[in-house]
Amino acid sequence: QNTLIVCFSVGYSAVALNHVIDFKEKKQEIIKPVSPSELFPSLPIVQGTSKRIKVLTRLTLVVTDPSHCNLLRSTSANIRLYDIIAVFPKTEKLFHIACTTLDVDLVCINVTEKLPFYFRRPPVNMAIDRGIYFELLYTPAIKDSTMRRYTISNAISLMQICKGKVSSQSENKPLELRGPYDVANLGLLFGLSESEAKAAVSTNCRATMLHGETRKTACGVVYTVKKPRKVEEEETTVPACKKAKTQA
Repeated sequence: QNTLIVCFSVGYSAVALNHVIDFKEKKQEIIKPVSPSELFPSLPIVQGTSKRIKVLTRLTLVVTDPSHCNLLRSTSANIRLYDIIAVFPKTEKLFHIACTTLDVDLVCINVTEKLPFYFRRPPVNMAIDRGIYFELLYTPAIKDSTMRRYTISNAISLMQICKGKVSSQSENKPLELRGPYDVANLGLLFGLSESEAKAAVSTNCRATMLHGETRKTACGVVYTVKKPRKVEEEETTVPACKKAKTQA
């Protein structure tokens, strides 16, 4: 709850409660997600707006063996209850499987150590075509100089291939949480342009949420975006008689 309160205060409009399944620790099963109403009877209002914050549920599966992916392929009723499904592959083979076949919304990248494999363009491009985004954990870059070096190195190697189709994540410690603008500035160190860094904490996150809704409904999601009018389009809408008067 303290972490969520910090998210509200720094300006985030949506937060995902993450449930992690790691097969190294013990045999785990997919349980029902925690309802936001159990934590907050009334969701607080986002700072600077009049809208209440949106609390989502997320499932992250840490896979170290191909058999672990069968849990996502199963028709478990609890999987459909989560808004976002993420997978954390530990090997190159599992990374390829996650990008090409698994029905997920996010592929998490380990940034705390040197990766045992290189990012290859074919699986990354296939993931982008399927609407899947890649996620980087920025917290290690704040805590330790060694992990900061690995974080920047791994992020740059990914950015060279994925064309900025990334999102960002923080760990569950309020003191290590940063606001959207601070995270966007960190994106510049990771090789992102200014527009790509802003998209990593805004439009890319929205696209991931919509991808999760599509996965849950098995149909599709339609949303509208207001297109800004260009100066040339405004000139073409002016009647010819008025154009002649202004030119004269």
